[in-house]
Amino acid sequence: MTYIVTENCIKCKFMDCIEVCPVDCFYEGENMLVIHPDECIDCGVCEPECPAEAIVPDTEPDTEKWLEVNTKYATSWPNITSKKDPPADAEEWNGKPGKEEYFSPSPGEGT
Repeated sequence: MTYIVTENCIKCKFMDCIEVCPVDCFYEGENMLVIHPDECIDCGVCEPECPAEAIVPDTEPDTEKWLEVNTKYATSWPNITSKKDPPADAEEWNGKPGKEEYFSPSPGEGT
């Protein structure tokens, strides 16, 4: 099992999860974060820290697609180890359905 970041992180990117990760397995895209499944130690400390509730175990139903997204982009996006400010409109996007269409494959800045 590993933890993964799912659709609700898109355009929210709160980053509270980054500060608690003991192994720095988060990677930053332009408008979301992902977890590197091979680096995650399954400790679960990031899950309750996510205000968007976008982090789940990969054993949850219907997470196969998001496991693939996390796996793919964790190898091309920069690692992020420090929390930054979320997008100004993050609260407006939190919980909105259908955010997958807004996903950007572009990398973020990392730290």
